[in-house]
Amino acid sequence: MIVVVYNMSREAPRTLHSLSASYQRNINVDDYEVIVVDNGSTPPLDPKFIEGLSGNFRLIRIDDASPSPAQAVNRGLAEARGEVIGVMIDGARIVTPGLLHFARHGARLYDRAVVATLGWYLGADLQSCAMTAGYEESREDALLESINWPSDGYRLYEIGTMDESSTDGWFQAIAESNALFLRRELWDLIGGFDERFDSPGGGLVNLDTFNRVLECPNAELVILSGEATFHQMHGGVSTNASIETQQDNWANWSSQYERIRGRPYEGLRPGHAPTLIGTLPQSTLARMVHAAIHPSSCCSRVKHPLGAGFDTSLWTNQRPPRCTDETIAELVDLADNEFRVGRFAASCAVAHLIRQHAPDEPEPQRLLSLVAAWRSHNDLSAEEIAAYHCALGKAYRLLGDRSASASEYEKALTFVPELKEAGDGLEMLGMP
Repeated sequence: MIVVVYNMSREAPRTLHSLSASYQRNINVDDYEVIVVDNGSTPPLDPKFIEGLSGNFRLIRIDDASPSPAQAVNRGLAEARGEVIGVMIDGARIVTPGLLHFARHGARLYDRAVVATLGWYLGADLQSCAMTAGYEESREDALLESINWPSDGYRLYEIGTMDESSTDGWFQAIAESNALFLRRELWDLIGGFDERFDSPGGGLVNLDTFNRVLECPNAELVILSGEATFHQMHGGVSTNASIETQQDNWANWSSQYERIRGRPYEGLRPGHAPTLIGTLPQSTLARMVHAAIHPSSCCSRVKHPLGAGFDTSLWTNQRPPRCTDETIAELVDLADNEFRVGRFAASCAVAHLIRQHAPDEPEPQRLLSLVAAWRSHNDLSAEEIAAYHCALGKAYRLLGDRSASASEYEKALTFVPELKEAGDGLEMLGMP
């Protein structure tokens, strides 16, 4: 693992601790080394930052350093002894505890595996925006204390925001990886980082490297689904610049990219979906689900993971045609409406009833594929069970079975008896 640092006396100790064998899980101390390349820090990075860390750490100092980290990365690549080499161009990023374990396994999935992590910021916003509202180092320190970091590195997701290059990256194309793992042969094939990207911070060198490796024949992108890097505030040329400065930087860096490559920069979209590997911590589930249902529309690379017309209330991309039998059609509407309001047990019960009368009707079958596990309603509240029986009461009424309908409404009242005297309550439950 190669980590480039520059004037990061506050941030580097956290980054390096997160790469130590005492923090990383399911990997032995002798399975990897960490090469820390100090790219001309003033003062130099203190060696004490790696003393006492569990693992094999080496510190390399470049005195006559380029403002770009590209040369430092290549120095680290030349020094590395591992068969799989990871690069962190920005040493201000704390990583999650399974990063090295899953990266090592991901690199073995394909001959030319390109193992990438998604990038996050610490804090509840893009850092360039958060800074305008007073977000700074002391607030970030307090955030880390609030989750008792580093006791559980996966809690970083609780205090993080996906960065611009990785937004919705489980399902969307990402522009770069701030912890990129390739086999040595693949690093050799692309020639490491292109040192012509000599702007402070490297300009688009990280994005360029990511594009070039994905363009290699038979390259296969592997995303670590539950591992990530979390960027700390450190006055970075790109991530911690003002929005106006970022716009100027992008114009300059894009011009340099076009001069070097002979074409404008454009993020590369792989020909097929990436392989996802790893576990998914509970703390990031909500963000992943949101990425699938409501993908960001802030950039041109967006595709809709569940289909452009996906109906989030019915969890479908295309509803079947309405049944010509009006009674069955109204029953389907009832099952759909119960699903929309989140009464899944009721939707399941009505769908089962429809199948008894119209076994080939497609919409009840689609619903049951989603709610079949809700057949048992033992864990529902009294109000939810009452609504369940009311839905069946409506269904039997539509079918003309007055006896069964009345029985279901009576069952509803046994769970919420106080509604018997309340006309508005009866109306709320849909009772006659």
